[in-house]
Amino acid sequence: MSKLSREDILKLAKLSRLTLTEQEVDQFAEEIGAILEYSAQLHSVDHQGLEPTYQVTGLTDVMRPDEIVDYQANAKDLLKNAPATETNHFKVKRMVN
Repeated sequence: MSKLSREDILKLAKLSRLTLTEQEVDQFAEEIGAILEYSAQLHSVDHQGLEPTYQVTGLTDVMRPDEIVDYQANAKDLLKNAPATETNHFKVKRMVN
């Protein structure tokens, strides 16, 4: 099945909404045929007993413990120098049109 006919390529082109020249039809027939041959070759490899490869670099997630840091600041102290505030929040002009 690795050899695709001209009609197969034209059908794929139509489904993909592509307009192909005669040269492109021949070129894609060869290229897609080679891809299908390679896929068949991969499919024929014996993979029984092999574990799936999920990660190849050996890296693992490094998690740090969550620690609460008290910066000794409260909302009133942080907002006292703000040009405008409203209900313990900075008040700014609208930024989205």
